[in-house]
Amino acid sequence: MANTYTLTVAGITRELPLCPVNEHMDIAAFIMFGDVEITIACARELLAKVPEFDILITAESKGIPLAYEMSRQSGKPYVLARKSEKLYMSDPVTVEDKSITTAAVQKLVIDRKDLESMDSKRVLIVDDVISTGGSLHALESLVSHSKGQVAARAAVLAEGDAAQRRDIIFLAPLPLFFK
Repeated sequence: MANTYTLTVAGITRELPLCPVNEHMDIAAFIMFGDVEITIACARELLAKVPEFDILITAESKGIPLAYEMSRQSGKPYVLARKSEKLYMSDPVTVEDKSITTAAVQKLVIDRKDLESMDSKRVLIVDDVISTGGSLHALESLVSHSKGQVAARAAVLAEGDAAQRRDIIFLAPLPLFFK
């Protein structure tokens, strides 16, 4: 099996390294950090596909560049669900998340004032990759603590079976690599 996977998304081609998840499966590592060209192009392409929204939300940390760039291009604000409580959070709300790329159960935390910023708003959930849907579910759970409504769920890539889902918007499928 090759050590990389060739991905073309938003008109840009990248070689993604294959990384073992366990003895039976590898995943192609899609990392937007530091790749300004792909971040700008993917944000533009996703914004063309998503319905109207008022505010974005993403999970720390790999979704941050995408959410920031989508916010910048659209002029709409974004909020960030953090991986731990921060000192500035006066009233943190926490949910748990299990991701394919992280061994342990994680938590996502958002301050109540950020939840209130979603009240009466159409909320766009964004992430770099949707795979098992754990992070997506955790973000939906956080939004449900507000009076906002999920407008759509969007990602650059839908990994494995996620590419068959009809409740997400994505730019390209990303296969899993079984040994």
